[in-house]
Amino acid sequence: MPVVLGAVVLATAVGCAPATPPATPPPTGSAATGVSTPDPAPPSSAPTLSPGGAAGGGLVVGGGGFPMPPPGACHAGTLNGQPLPDTACTPGEISAVVTQASIGSTICKSGWTATVRPPVAVTDAIKTKSAQAYGLSSSERGELDHDIPLELGGYPGTAADVGNLWFETGPIPNPKDQIENTLNHATCAGLIPLVVAQAAIAHQWVTAVQDAGLALVGDRVCLRVDPARCTRR
Repeated sequence: MPVVLGAVVLATAVGCAPATPPATPPPTGSAATGVSTPDPAPPSSAPTLSPGGAAGGGLVVGGGGFPMPPPGACHAGTLNGQPLPDTACTPGEISAVVTQASIGSTICKSGWTATVRPPVAVTDAIKTKSAQAYGLSSSERGELDHDIPLELGGYPGTAADVGNLWFETGPIPNPKDQIENTLNHATCAGLIPLVVAQAAIAHQWVTAVQDAGLALVGDRVCLRVDPARCTRR
């Protein structure tokens, strides 16, 4: 009985004639003409970030709309005595403009964050409502903070999309500012990918440096798996 493999029949019984092999298709392209032609370019692997859509590391792209929660709906957490945002109220959002391919012209370019920071008139109004959402009084000391900072490609925020903004209690400047700068330097020096830094600080900023696989050594930040690779903090 013949055995069929794909489109070729192999003779397995005595007296059966071998099947005729399939015809070879005529050459096409450069093989037919003798002229060298380039192979088609592979599809781009660069992600397309759309407002409200998902990005790497479980992050959400800002711009899809995230309304201000009602007064008293949010409850800040703490870790090592430092405040943490309520992830249900402040999940953290990233900017569609900032990708790994664009960091040289965005977050790693001096002065760039000032070009995307919302005006004070907008942030003051959001700050007041965010304090109310977190159940804080108007006299509470603190600042309106970007959960994922602008220097790591965080979404700047608008009155209609506050998913990356929260009222952070405590002194100004605060310890989170140094963590943000450290992760920016590590990202711009090529120690870690942008998405790793974003995901680490969105998870919980207090341990973001360690969560990103980094270690602080004096005035430098280094890769834990390769301590010789460092940059300034």
